[in-house]
Amino acid sequence: MKSIFDKYSYEASRNVTKSYSTSFYAGVKCLDKKIRNDVHAIYGLVRFADEIVDTFHQYEKSELLKEFKKATFDAIERKISLNPILNAFQATVNKYAIDHALIEQFFKSMEMDLNPVEYDEQAYKEYILGSAEVVGLMCLKIFVFGNEEEYQRLKPYAMKLGSAFQKINFLRDLKNDYKELGRTYFPDLNTEQMTAEDKKRIEEEIDAEFKDAYKGIKQLPKSSRFGVYVSYVYYTSLLRRIKRKTTADLLNERIRVSNNIKALLFAKSYILNRINLL
Repeated sequence: MKSIFDKYSYEASRNVTKSYSTSFYAGVKCLDKKIRNDVHAIYGLVRFADEIVDTFHQYEKSELLKEFKKATFDAIERKISLNPILNAFQATVNKYAIDHALIEQFFKSMEMDLNPVEYDEQAYKEYILGSAEVVGLMCLKIFVFGNEEEYQRLKPYAMKLGSAFQKINFLRDLKNDYKELGRTYFPDLNTEQMTAEDKKRIEEEIDAEFKDAYKGIKQLPKSSRFGVYVSYVYYTSLLRRIKRKTTADLLNERIRVSNNIKALLFAKSYILNRINLL
């Protein structure tokens, strides 16, 4: 029965989230049950594409990504795929009428990761748009249950949040991106020569985006507000830790928030949500 396969497909996407990102998985668990599977479906697609460009070095990555992209759009058009991750993704895309241009933009950023890129300001913004902002927009379409008017109203806030998350990822993953993958995302900036002032400027950009994004989080439906807020709290905590580090520190270690701290942050967030202070 198709329903059994569809259920298995969503379970596969959920397992991808759980295996690759404990923080994101924790955030999704705080969403209403009606939308959790759909968010897992988005993450599953994004995670697999990211794996192709980040870790499959012994394979022809450009061909794998090209095939994966084609299979993605074939699945959306046919409304089925024998790849469970793509089957779950197409079901969610078709259910909420997610704009295919967002998916195209995402794959464009993944293609940018196939080869070293000298990022100027324009390329930097385009990469963040495709790798993070459009992912936030796909999730937003789910959060508003496909309501186009609400989607357009909250769109700027979702883009700010996605951008802030991605810039924190750039700082957190500085060591791996630069030393292992040969990537430097920050425009017109030599990573090894990044000064304290450079780092502070980036952190101030993130703070400003978080300030705007928080306004949007408070306007989300109750079904998604708490889950998004938990992710926001985790990332703002990570940013505080990054601020206490030097560029040299970031080039030698990957900064993270411990599970104990995450538990405390979750408890505090839960209380604020219960007493309607979000």
